[in-house]
Amino acid sequence: MPTPTLLVLDAEPLPRLGRLTGRARIEHTDAAHLAERLPRADVLLVWDFASHAVRDVWPGEGPRPRWVHTASAGVDHLMCPELAASDTVVTNARGIFDQPIAEYVAALVLAMAKDLPRTLNLQRERTWRHRESHRIAGSRAVVVGSGPIGRAIARTLGALDITTALVGRAARSGVHGPEDLDRLLARADWVIAAAPLTDETHGMFDARRFGLMQPSTRFVNIGRGQLVVEDALAEALTKRWIAGAALDVFETEPLPDESPLWQAPDLIVSPHMSGDTIGWRDELSAQFVDLYEQWASGEPLKNVVDKQRGYVPGH
Repeated sequence: MPTPTLLVLDAEPLPRLGRLTGRARIEHTDAAHLAERLPRADVLLVWDFASHAVRDVWPGEGPRPRWVHTASAGVDHLMCPELAASDTVVTNARGIFDQPIAEYVAALVLAMAKDLPRTLNLQRERTWRHRESHRIAGSRAVVVGSGPIGRAIARTLGALDITTALVGRAARSGVHGPEDLDRLLARADWVIAAAPLTDETHGMFDARRFGLMQPSTRFVNIGRGQLVVEDALAEALTKRWIAGAALDVFETEPLPDESPLWQAPDLIVSPHMSGDTIGWRDELSAQFVDLYEQWASGEPLKNVVDKQRGYVPGH
């Protein structure tokens, strides 16, 4: 059997693939040359997981990779009708980001409850101003998205004695269905968006949903930027429909200078970094190499994405 060709859609720093020496013919490409090199590849590693190049140039007919792996949890950046209809297997980086993102959400919840952004601003101004902060123990959270990331968030918030409800695509043991979401939003102190981007979740947090929340509610999005209607969130914060928010993902990244979110009151903006802990790229590389070894030996792959749903189904 000829040595398989592995094509890597590059981003710096490059993945560590030394374990595949002699087991794969590794080629590298940028977005501009992806279309011409894609038909020659047996496997495509989408290391540049912010790129939309795969979605833009995926061939409808003819030779194409048998397997595509993206070094990210979300797959919306590469999924297109042609790829979804093909027999190409798609896998993702499920499992790498769960606990780091959960810790980041817990940090944001604590920061907002304890008013840490204002404390730091007052410190820079050399202003001594005593305030009271919120107790989080006994508060209520709704986590929208019941995959591994959502479940890790629920566990971590539970350790802080926050009562947490999970909302998923369908009701099952320990998970509410979407029909319960509005009722849960109306009672929540914390709303965490951790859902994949699908036709059903696109723009789900709009003016109506922010209007359902309490004036004391705080909203966090670590899922996908397109889950939120950003103008509606800016309005909800400006009009004090909700008490605050924290966003780590945005419809357009980097966040444009002209975005109203920069000026929205009581909003924490972070640059899509919630899952990126020290060493995360090495973990992504090791995960892909393990998957490649499974694929090369003919074993069933882990983290296989349901291309119609846009995520790895739960068990």
